[in-house]
Amino acid sequence: MSIRLFIIAITPAIVIIIGLYLSDRYDREPFKILLLTYVLGALSVIPIIIVEEFLLRINVLFNSDLLYAFYTSFIVAGLTEEYFKRLIVLKVPYKTEYFNERLDGIVYSVFASMGFATVENIVYVVFRYANNPHVGLYRGIFSVPAHGVFAITMGYYLSLAKFNTDEEDKKINLRRSLYMPILLHGAFNFILSSGIPQLSVLFVPYVIYIWWINQRKLSKFIYDSINRKLDISKDN
Repeated sequence: MSIRLFIIAITPAIVIIIGLYLSDRYDREPFKILLLTYVLGALSVIPIIIVEEFLLRINVLFNSDLLYAFYTSFIVAGLTEEYFKRLIVLKVPYKTEYFNERLDGIVYSVFASMGFATVENIVYVVFRYANNPHVGLYRGIFSVPAHGVFAITMGYYLSLAKFNTDEEDKKINLRRSLYMPILLHGAFNFILSSGIPQLSVLFVPYVIYIWWINQRKLSKFIYDSINRKLDISKDN
């Protein structure tokens, strides 16, 4: 295994989680919970591979390349990967006392997602496409950050569900925390795999757009975290 390729593969996810960790400076999450969430995200590769392999075996149901691209983008990749990443957040940090502000949903979702993205990137960059020097660059610019963007959407709605007192709104946002990242993820993959030249032209604008809207979500919750810290300081 090439050490250089390994470093290239893990760097994008590490940079993203360090940047987010430093951004959460007003009520920082316990390192042990963040590490556990990241490791579980990495281990989620195992059930994801099993489910994806099963779903790929029923591709005989699709008699056109376009339908197959849609299926693999939204169901095989989008649904499977986002379901398991979300499950980790719901089963571990979501239930702890440390999930105590809206920014936390984004933080934990990104850590789980980056755990998965780290392993996925190692597979692609170090093993599957080791002879292609451009894969690491492409995935570092687009694929790994895209997983972070999907996670911001997921965490945004998980937090809205967590801190909403209306039970109906809570259920709506819990559902959104799954299907919204699936839609974003599926569209990202479908644009690349559809084989439609006109659609490919939209790839970079789409990436810029989803990054922009999710950066606004992140900034909103960071601002909320600052205000929460100031309110606590005033009360003391």
